[in-house]
Amino acid sequence: MSRFSPAARLPFYYGWAVVGIAFVTMSVGVSARTSFSLLFPPILDEFGWERGVTAAAFSVGFAASVMLVPTLGFVVTRFGPQVMIPAGAAIAACGLVLATLATTPVEFYLTLGVMTVSFAVSMSYAGHSMFLPNWFVRRRGLAIGIAFSGVGVGAIVILPWLQSVIEAEGWRHACRSLAVLLVAVIVPLNILAQRRDPASVGLEPDGDDRQPARVRAARPETVVDRRWAGTDWTLGRAVATARFWWVTCGYFTGLFAWYSVQVHQTKYLLDIGFAPDFAALALGLVGFCGIFGQIGVGGLSDRIGREWAWTVALSGFAVCYLLLLVVETVPSPLLVYAIVACQGLFGYGLGALYGTIAADIYAGPRFAVVFGFLSIGGNLGAGAGPWLTGTIFDRTGSYEPAFALCAALALVSIFCIWMAAPRRVRLAAGVALSRSRRRP
Repeated sequence: MSRFSPAARLPFYYGWAVVGIAFVTMSVGVSARTSFSLLFPPILDEFGWERGVTAAAFSVGFAASVMLVPTLGFVVTRFGPQVMIPAGAAIAACGLVLATLATTPVEFYLTLGVMTVSFAVSMSYAGHSMFLPNWFVRRRGLAIGIAFSGVGVGAIVILPWLQSVIEAEGWRHACRSLAVLLVAVIVPLNILAQRRDPASVGLEPDGDDRQPARVRAARPETVVDRRWAGTDWTLGRAVATARFWWVTCGYFTGLFAWYSVQVHQTKYLLDIGFAPDFAALALGLVGFCGIFGQIGVGGLSDRIGREWAWTVALSGFAVCYLLLLVVETVPSPLLVYAIVACQGLFGYGLGALYGTIAADIYAGPRFAVVFGFLSIGGNLGAGAGPWLTGTIFDRTGSYEPAFALCAALALVSIFCIWMAAPRRVRLAAGVALSRSRRRP
């Protein structure tokens, strides 16, 4: 190995460097998608379209990503994230710029929807989940939680800044500013330093090539089903298993609940009488709490197992929706802060588990391809949720039926992941350690 290679300079810590790059990328890239919630009210005010019609731009973007994400899996497998992520950032930036010229719903669907929301997937949870799990095994949940907590930093830094730009210069200037940020930060960082797996730089997951053999031998076994774990999982083999469809359903219902509240929360709070600054602050605080939620729930999953951690995350969304139903009657800032805490401290933990659960079940050389098709369910849910929530409001004049539906789907998601049972393939490291200590 060349002494000038990245691995030679960072032999043990390279995996954590990859996490750091993902942290920065997520902070900017996911904010480009989340910004739709801030752009939504001024676009509605300017054009006067129905909420369902306008929110459909977000849904169209996620629908387009249904076709895009499997392609990203092939790109990561063939070329690595150093190609996938910069290309996605450049296209998303172009979408933001072109959206400033849009005057019809269809034009917004193609720009903010297909180009920005869809290609932002390459910089978000789905894109990073295609390769980050390769870098860690024992600390997989914690590492991914740290990387994905960048979303929270972006929410408390970028979203308030973007709201101030909207108020001072208008939503078009905000789109152009965000486009510049995407290209200036994400493109060079990922081209230069991001990589698909530790083997590509001569390392092992968790830095194990730097650990003494006796230390590695003393670690408790995490594999439960050796036949399953030893399978070379192709897409065809994975699709033929029931677990694939349970995870797909769990992703669909979980992201339906997540993105419905993310898109509609700001407008809902404005409707029931809260000031625009407070509504934007609430959205930012969700991301801030998400910093601790993703690290905490991700790390917790390494100790208690993926199913229990998923239960914690989706229970947060279920309680969040119940509180949203209450806050309309009792419009208290304290209730809004409770809603924020449920989403950020618990619900956002879903992000740290999104790729972790899939990797526990289908780890292997073709994991990116398998995960790309698995995440179709999540993208469909993320797209259908905001659209159906807006449509239900347009038809009934109230968010109550939609919020009740979202709470119920959060519970369905919990059930699906328990049925997928990743614990029956691989134990979380903490669970394996606990069991080994109980053995005589």
